[in-house]
Amino acid sequence: MSDLAPLARFDGLIATGLLDVTDDPAALDSSGFWAVCADFEGRTVCARFSDVRKEAVPPPVPGAWRGPATGDWDSSLDRDAYTAGVRRIREHIAAGDVYQANLCRVLSAPLPDGGAGAGADVDALTSLLARGNPAPYAGTVRLPGHGVEVATASPELFLRRDGRIVESGPIKGTGRTENDLLAKDHAENVMIVDLVRNDLGRVCATGSVSVPDLCVVEKHPGLVHLVSTVRGRLADGAGWPELFAAAFPPGSVTGAPKSSALRIIAELERAPRGPYCGAVGWVDADRGTASLAVGIRTFWIDRTGPAPLLRFGTGAGITWGSDPEREWDETELKASRLLAVASGAHPETGRTAT
Repeated sequence: MSDLAPLARFDGLIATGLLDVTDDPAALDSSGFWAVCADFEGRTVCARFSDVRKEAVPPPVPGAWRGPATGDWDSSLDRDAYTAGVRRIREHIAAGDVYQANLCRVLSAPLPDGGAGAGADVDALTSLLARGNPAPYAGTVRLPGHGVEVATASPELFLRRDGRIVESGPIKGTGRTENDLLAKDHAENVMIVDLVRNDLGRVCATGSVSVPDLCVVEKHPGLVHLVSTVRGRLADGAGWPELFAAAFPPGSVTGAPKSSALRIIAELERAPRGPYCGAVGWVDADRGTASLAVGIRTFWIDRTGPAPLLRFGTGAGITWGSDPEREWDETELKASRLLAVASGAHPETGRTAT
């Protein structure tokens, strides 16, 4: 286990002074500043901190992070298994079982020097990501004593709260440029927007759910996404437990209908997603505000095995219009820049591979 002190870093803030940790989302309706990390499989860690102050992500410090080389990663699904999975999902679609399902794979690599002490700090990895792959929902949750060491460069909003107003920003559709986006990408986005509207509609006041933005093109480092916005007002009596129960796991990384997509995911994927495709972010219970990202473009240290591993997930949404090879290529596109940053080999990190 790492001996680094617990901390969380989001939105120009750093939180230190760990007070308590719980798996009960009802605590997020109490008081204080909380960091949240929820695994796709449902394990939730909520950590309350005593000290929160403004602090920009510091520049990378040589030696503070030593990541795997870009060629050291193994995938839970290789190319043949992944493309076979895409074809299997298309069979499910033809049978009427599902309209869309996300197929993901988890990449794993050993940490240099056994992941001990200096050189295995996810907060230092966050510094590299801030330079090499800046993202609107980037951050760190470092709770070594509770099995959470996560650095995210997520571009996707899962849930934002301001009082009783709740908002989600599902992403569906990815390409190198806007010209790469297909009719399939737009159709997929609209399907997931309908799913998120339904999820939020379960806990929001009748008639309050709206879609202010639909299929807006957002530019991110090395790629573009189609992004929509779904907004509603929480019904009386609905809090964080009800919101999580209605909306988790995020619709954009499951599929539609969600229950069918989850069954297909369990059938085809060979590794748990963990924080990838879960939720990571912060809740300020005193102010009634929050920002939780979908845990994509996310690294985490897994110390449960004989040797610590750095893990990273990548995936794609599969529809009837999906081409298996193109979907594999999309997972490669989403991963390539991030893996280079984590290795220290990306030029914008200011470092060279070790």
